[in-house]
Amino acid sequence: MLSLHAATRRTAPARTGRRKSATPAPSSARIGLAIAGGGPIGAMYELGALRALDEALDGVDLTRMDCYVGVSSGAFLAAGLVNRMTTAEMCRIFITGDSDDVRFRPETFLRPAVFEYLRRASALPRLTFDWWASLLSPRESRLSDFMVRFGSVVPTGLFDNSEVERFLREIFSRRGRTNDFRKLERELFVVAVDLDSGEAVRFGGEDWRDIPISKAVQASAALPGLYPPVEVRGRHYVDGALRRTMHASVLLERGVDLLIGINPLVPFDSTKVDSDAGRQGDIDPHRIWQGGLPAVMSQTFRTLLQSRMQVGLAKYAQQYPDIDQLIFEPNANDGEMFFTNAFSFGNRRRLCQLGYRNTLQDLRKRAESLEPVLAAHGIRLRHDILEDRHRTVLTGLGTAPPRSTDTTAKLRRALDETEHLIRKRKRG
Repeated sequence: MLSLHAATRRTAPARTGRRKSATPAPSSARIGLAIAGGGPIGAMYELGALRALDEALDGVDLTRMDCYVGVSSGAFLAAGLVNRMTTAEMCRIFITGDSDDVRFRPETFLRPAVFEYLRRASALPRLTFDWWASLLSPRESRLSDFMVRFGSVVPTGLFDNSEVERFLREIFSRRGRTNDFRKLERELFVVAVDLDSGEAVRFGGEDWRDIPISKAVQASAALPGLYPPVEVRGRHYVDGALRRTMHASVLLERGVDLLIGINPLVPFDSTKVDSDAGRQGDIDPHRIWQGGLPAVMSQTFRTLLQSRMQVGLAKYAQQYPDIDQLIFEPNANDGEMFFTNAFSFGNRRRLCQLGYRNTLQDLRKRAESLEPVLAAHGIRLRHDILEDRHRTVLTGLGTAPPRSTDTTAKLRRALDETEHLIRKRKRG
């Protein structure tokens, strides 16, 4: 599902059928990319959507956008792109597994937070002693206060996210990439929320550029209950989505001309699904409550996230009328996105393909209204890609690249930069 807000500064052209001849003019437009969170399934959907945009939009390089903002799992994708990791490279890492650079192990993201369990359990003897003492003088206020304090034994997260930080640190510290916001060629913002104040913090922004990118992504992806809060400068930070879904305003405030956003979590509309086709095991898609508390909580969470984002986008359309905004989301009747285990990596190829297919479909359906908007920024749609109904997210990957050393990878990166500068000069 594509939400399009066209800038009011541009008058609509006369409708003369499909604009196959729309020719983009050379443009110095500033383009920003905002990627929301959504756990592993959301990240894989977003990767598929990014791959579709990479192939179908001619005139835009996702690794050379003017600025990026990422939240939670979307922060890793944004950090990878700004580090010049292409969508093809990330597909090889997470989907095909034939990357010559990174070996992805799903268990890295699902390791139990053993030290958190032990740290919390160490307080149990003292609390037990206090409980026995309270029985000797059972006053309601003291007993109820003790029950509240007893909650401190419960771990703040199920999984250990320190390994996630290490994984990212290793990726961003080789082959010409960087784990330092200050060394990036383009602006990157990773948003997390200060648990003690409830305020959003923009890592990569002023006064926060010295924090390693891997640590910022770890903090932004610390979904309460699943991962423990991440300590930075003596404060504790959690998932940035607690404040806003996509934090697109970070880019709008910086004066971009075109905003491209991706949000992978939308509420599931069971009324638009055929019962037999959408049935998941013993669960009737028309009765979400049959899935128990996880299904009810998932629908609630998705509804809150999307409704909050829609309110924000409506406000942004009024506040920033001269900025074109394209927001890509799954279709409301995509039961596959809803019923898939939120922390299942086994279905990552299927979900990546779903994001790829949906995005190409959105571009194809809205081509007539999109072409003049994109042309204003020097971008055109590749109809040969859009019309290829048999195309998959893996079609354009080709054969796996040969094994290379860190030195040869840096050389390829330098040659790519040289070619980019030559093409840019020719267009200018």
